[in-house]
Amino acid sequence: MPSNLAIDDRLLAEAQKIGQHRTKRETVTAALAEYIARRKQRALLTLFGKIKYEPGYDYKRERRAKR
Repeated sequence: MPSNLAIDDRLLAEAQKIGQHRTKRETVTAALAEYIARRKQRALLTLFGKIKYEPGYDYKRERRAKR
């Protein structure tokens, strides 16, 4: 889906340099992927303190059992 966006050339050039991306398209794609990942991580923060856990749960035993 082609788009024509007005992106600040200075910001795009800096992002391309820092990210060591070869093209503007690669830079924008990487930036969008990182933006999405960060937003998903932020959404997980709302779950802290709301999920109940079993104090006697042995995650190490469960991890060994899956092998």
